[in-house]
Amino acid sequence: MHAHGLSHDLDTLIRQQAQRRQALRWLSGAALFTTTPLALLACGGGDVEDSETSAVSASGGSCSTIPSETAGPYPADGSSASGQRLNALALSGIVRSDIRSSIAGADGTALGVPLTVQLTLVDASTSCLPLEGLAVYLWHCTRDGGYSMYSGGHTQENYLRGVQVSDANGLVSFTTIFPGCYSGRWPHIHFAIYDSLSSATDDSLVGDHEKVSQLALPASACEQVYGAAAGYSASVSNYAGVSLTRDNVFGNDGAAQQVATVTGGTSAGFVASLQVGLST
Repeated sequence: MHAHGLSHDLDTLIRQQAQRRQALRWLSGAALFTTTPLALLACGGGDVEDSETSAVSASGGSCSTIPSETAGPYPADGSSASGQRLNALALSGIVRSDIRSSIAGADGTALGVPLTVQLTLVDASTSCLPLEGLAVYLWHCTRDGGYSMYSGGHTQENYLRGVQVSDANGLVSFTTIFPGCYSGRWPHIHFAIYDSLSSATDDSLVGDHEKVSQLALPASACEQVYGAAAGYSASVSNYAGVSLTRDNVFGNDGAAQQVATVTGGTSAGFVASLQVGLST
């Protein structure tokens, strides 16, 4: 008890509450400072202990270099794959966004659930800044699991192959179809990155790419397509026999940096987005 009166007690109480609020703000800021770097490291999907390059800057950008993968047996990039030297990159009209139809005299169109593929190219060594002017060659299988130019029934076609150049935001976008699932592989899309359009389309510079990798489609989207969409019946049993972790490509790298974010549905189509970190 004291004789300072009610006014003094109220002033003291107000000061104490203000001090407590200030302490709480300081503790919240300290917690944010402590946890933010860890959260940022996760944004690229990779592990900072991965052998691939990671970058973290004072400005807060963080991403990891996407793993390099095989181009597979059906790249049609001018190399001697599957015993044939096929080159879709030399075709007139190969630089295009919509890759559902064939070009250069072939007139077929690949049917399937609509899919937009968006790749954002960033520099993993400089705070994930966008990379403009790089050429991306993208290709994948049909809804029944075949590859144009190689597989039976598709040898006279060149659809589901195309090249785009990254814009100021590092973005390339392709309009295509959701690929099927063939035996032994998780549903995926191939892409190769070149330092320029001329490097990609020059027939004398075969294999002169900066990176070859693959995009994995998430299980939620695959189950929607293979479970309901017409034309994907062959994918049902193939998909049941594979998993992302056992896949001989994605299973070796953990796939964290290669699984796309997918939105949409089978009726209106899907959009698959992936950030592609490169070490320049």
